[in-house]
Amino acid sequence: MADTWAYVQDIARHDEWMQDAVGIEFTTDRTSGVGTRFEVETRIGPFRTTDEMTVTEWVEQQSIGVEHAGLVSGKGRFTLVDLGDRTTFQWAEDLILPWWFGGRLGELIARPILRFVWRRNLRNLKRRVERSTAAAQETEGLTPGALIAQGRDGD
Repeated sequence: MADTWAYVQDIARHDEWMQDAVGIEFTTDRTSGVGTRFEVETRIGPFRTTDEMTVTEWVEQQSIGVEHAGLVSGKGRFTLVDLGDRTTFQWAEDLILPWWFGGRLGELIARPILRFVWRRNLRNLKRRVERSTAAAQETEGLTPGALIAQGRDGD
């Protein structure tokens, strides 16, 4: 569970696994914890918007809750459940689309599309966490040596 939390708590990296998130920009000095605010440039098909988000809940190793503002409003929450040998990642969103998107009818139409996008995002998250965990296990007990070179080609 610690590996999953380590990856998910880094909000700046959410656009690595959320394919609908084009970019994330923090609007507060803080980048974690309750009160953190950030904007997410979001794209689903031809639709683009900037989602203004505020972290409303932060329980270490357990959950992150957010409030959405802007064209799309509502609330979302990630919850991690430790099952011993694995972690269940739960993602719930309660969003309200703008009136010009068709109100409740538009929400009914968008629901299966968003469900598809979020399930794909969860598969991406799973792959990334598993890949980073495997890489950490391969190098367990090893520490980097002294810096041998530096410059344009790398450190």
